[in-house]
Amino acid sequence: MDEAAWTALAITLTVVGGLVTVWAWRSRGAVTALRAAALTLLVPAAYLTGTLEMFTRIVDAVGDWAFGLVLSPVVWIGAALAGTSVLLMVAAGLLSRRAPRRREVAPPSGEAPPQVDRAGQGKPAIDDDLADIEALLRKRGIS
Repeated sequence: MDEAAWTALAITLTVVGGLVTVWAWRSRGAVTALRAAALTLLVPAAYLTGTLEMFTRIVDAVGDWAFGLVLSPVVWIGAALAGTSVLLMVAAGLLSRRAPRRREVAPPSGEAPPQVDRAGQGKPAIDDDLADIEALLRKRGIS
């Protein structure tokens, strides 16, 4: 588009926004009219700063991309591969949460592994925090 077309577009959108602002003032009140006026002023601001043309280029680029997405089987294959990748990552995350985490540390040579009572009463605590939690649970009668 040339400069005259951008100017005409900006003036048209500003006039339409002004009419909406007047209608909002009469029918909805001052608050709605002020919001409409604020939105109306964005159009000439976008024109004067050059962002109106940038926005239309962005919309054109997204439209071209979407049109190519719909009609291209190669793009659909890529989208299917991306979707499969996301599903595999989610499945791996779910499986890692469900899988028991076993970290068995082999005792140094010559030492016997610590004896653990099968009922869980003589089970050594892993660290001080767990020992505190176990003591609180026993105090409340939860074992």
